[in-house]
Amino acid sequence: MAVRDVSDTPRDPVLNYIVENPEEFAKNLTLMLGHANEAIAAYVAPMQQGEIKNDRSDEIAEWIRTLSRVSHYWMADPTRAFEAQARLTRDWTALYANAMRRMAGEEAEPVATPEPGDKRFSDKDWTAVQFFDFIKQGYLITTRWAQSLVDETDDLDEHTRAKAAFYVKQLSAALSPSNFIFTNPELLRETASRSGENLAHGMKMLAEDVARGKGELRLRQSDPDKFEVGVNVAVTPGDVIAESRVAQLIQYKAATETVAKEPIFIVPPWINKFYILDLNTEKSMIKWLTEQGHTVFVLSWVNPDESLAHHDFVSYMREGILLGVDHVSKAAGTEKIDIVGYCVGGTLLAMTLAYMARMGDRRINTATFLTAQIDFTHAGDLKIFVDRDQLATLERKMDAKGYLEGSSMATAFNMLRANDLIWPYVVNNYIKGKDPFPFDLLFWNSDATRMPAANHKYYLRNFYLDNLFAKGELEVDGLKLSPANINVPVFNVATKEDHIAPALSVYTGNKLLGGEAKFVLTGSGHIAGIVNPPAKNKYQVWIDGDMSGSLEDWIQSAQEVKGSWWPLWHTWLGEHRSGETVEARPPGGGVFNAIEPAPGRYVKMRF
Repeated sequence: MAVRDVSDTPRDPVLNYIVENPEEFAKNLTLMLGHANEAIAAYVAPMQQGEIKNDRSDEIAEWIRTLSRVSHYWMADPTRAFEAQARLTRDWTALYANAMRRMAGEEAEPVATPEPGDKRFSDKDWTAVQFFDFIKQGYLITTRWAQSLVDETDDLDEHTRAKAAFYVKQLSAALSPSNFIFTNPELLRETASRSGENLAHGMKMLAEDVARGKGELRLRQSDPDKFEVGVNVAVTPGDVIAESRVAQLIQYKAATETVAKEPIFIVPPWINKFYILDLNTEKSMIKWLTEQGHTVFVLSWVNPDESLAHHDFVSYMREGILLGVDHVSKAAGTEKIDIVGYCVGGTLLAMTLAYMARMGDRRINTATFLTAQIDFTHAGDLKIFVDRDQLATLERKMDAKGYLEGSSMATAFNMLRANDLIWPYVVNNYIKGKDPFPFDLLFWNSDATRMPAANHKYYLRNFYLDNLFAKGELEVDGLKLSPANINVPVFNVATKEDHIAPALSVYTGNKLLGGEAKFVLTGSGHIAGIVNPPAKNKYQVWIDGDMSGSLEDWIQSAQEVKGSWWPLWHTWLGEHRSGETVEARPPGGGVFNAIEPAPGRYVKMRF
């Protein structure tokens, strides 16, 4: 009797989802439950000890209030409600009919497919296995229907519509079947093949991250043990040559025998730490600038506690930028400085430049803005968090502590791209049980800083909410300040895919400046578009468009250049300088003694 060769028989896909070692699986489930208890204890302990008050009622109320506006619009009119329900029912009926045809062995075109680039459903079994395909399509149908309800609600103002769309997007991201074991083929296979060991290790990591966050989940996006500031990130050599309560001033060692007469002074944002511009030797803009023959200074903002609660934007201007300008001028032995402001550091710089102009201070040679907003009419997605009710709630919380926790802003930024910056790490860390990949950019992203209560209030109210600077109504020391006061040459960089400082917002602000202002658009987003070393030859830059019309008109008329914007900026600086060179300057310039080596202690402060 012939023996059937089963080696070529296709394996039943269902076998991929069966636990082969039930005993080991039971053991791992027990370990998982033990770690779950540890996570719960770590979550509850700080509240029991009075260290934190986990009160989300205000945020929940805001979500309910906003989404209720949408539901009321659709439910108030029976005809409208029926049409909305009929639309959802039609798509679900089509999905059910397709499922029946597929079960009968017929071909069936999908009713809904993921957007291009949606990595959540890349596993082949999302399509190959009908169960998962049905769940995937049902999820896409329902979430797109919910989003369409927001889009088509006629009686919403644009701010409320943006909030509602954001909340629906967050709920959709959280409820994705890709986030749950029994509805994600990859997670189910992982759990079966590892007999639940992934769940035990993942829950252990969850308990560690809740404990590390002192009662709140501090999601690890990178291996926190693989990087150390001053050891393998922020390593360009230099010295701290001055400091105030809010910032340290770092001067970097020259990399060339002679340097340009005019030094470069960088004002980074204080929402994150300055070393985004000095991640490693290959990505460091600071190192690259020294290699091009520039003397480079940078502010390193403090990570504040309650003692700085009353330090506002004006305090940061005086004890940060203006103090820095004084010391840079003396250390470099020059009357003219090229100054750079990144993100909110650029917003503060714009205010400072207007103030200096009104005061007759002419020490600034040129100004460069990197993804910096000075007109908030078209501000980014963060504007959904800014209205008078939400600000009042946030201010009460900040006043109670004297500062805004760095984790609050980090969470807000992550929520803007939840499907990229939150849920993939939740799945990878706590369900797959895998340690995150060591990535310096994400290590920096998680190294958030606090913000003084007065500073953040000033920023949100005067810029985001009331847009006073763009209107020429921002007052400092009795002086009305406006972008029109800024008459030094400006190099203004926006990034094409920026959600925080959209290109349109930067372009609009550029038109308000009082002098020569070169608008530059680069590919990618808020970070990658700026931290783009020339050696990588990534993305592209658009320059020299027609500023008389819209941003779209500017792009159509602009010249596209392959690669980084850094060399273009270097050339522009050369065209706006004296052309003189001097011997390389040591940190402090013989005027100031080194306080400590770069990157200094302020950047290492964590709470």
